[in-house]
Amino acid sequence: MSEVRYVRPQTFPPVIKNLLIINVLVWLAQLFYDKKYALTDKLSLQPILPRQLKQVLVDNHVITTDYGFNPYQIITHMFAHASYGPPPDYDIIFYHILFNMFALWMFGRVLESVWGAKRFLLFYLACGVGAALFHLLIQYFRCEMLLHHIEAGAVIDPEQLSGAIASAVGASGAIMGVLAGFAFLFPNTELFIMFLPIPIKAKWAVGALILFDLLGGTIGVAGDNIAHFAHLGGALTGLIIVYIWNKTNRKTLY
Repeated sequence: MSEVRYVRPQTFPPVIKNLLIINVLVWLAQLFYDKKYALTDKLSLQPILPRQLKQVLVDNHVITTDYGFNPYQIITHMFAHASYGPPPDYDIIFYHILFNMFALWMFGRVLESVWGAKRFLLFYLACGVGAALFHLLIQYFRCEMLLHHIEAGAVIDPEQLSGAIASAVGASGAIMGVLAGFAFLFPNTELFIMFLPIPIKAKWAVGALILFDLLGGTIGVAGDNIAHFAHLGGALTGLIIVYIWNKTNRKTLY
């Protein structure tokens, strides 16, 4: 017989509390020091550009020679958020970190209360790394296709170019892993989504988010600056990890 175990989540378990503090402190540092030290550019996940494409972009003054990927960005990008932009984007900048931190607190505290601090931290970081690697892989293929079109003499849409070489920043990939893990363990938990009058089960709500990222990443929308494949990479990593952990722990039913 399965053992049914109820765990009341702490309001601010230690890992969640420290992740919230670190993210907010890094964001504040970006706001104060970005223009002077280009902090966001250093912390964000830069694309791995094919050598030929990078040379073409440098020759045409699209990027500088110091533009590029550094391995530490696989970790640092998930602790930084959007920090500057033209006046119409000020609200978006604030909401970026606000929604990410709210989702981390809302769902992550449940997983940390169930798993414990060490296992949750490992899960969270693994989802962030998985998101980064999947994003880099897809972006590299996009750059290869772009290089092929350039060599063939095709006219490249500036928006298509900027999307292919754009950097990624934010905890969203890791948090999508948290959402996927929560939906896997607690699929029938009813969630109240803003502006919707009826509750939606976690499995359908998170499934809809994954579908949104899948469509957004494959179809593409003008002006969309969301790293959809990073979200998908985080969700996939989270599902794989929780599936493996749950498979070896059949005596516990959450």
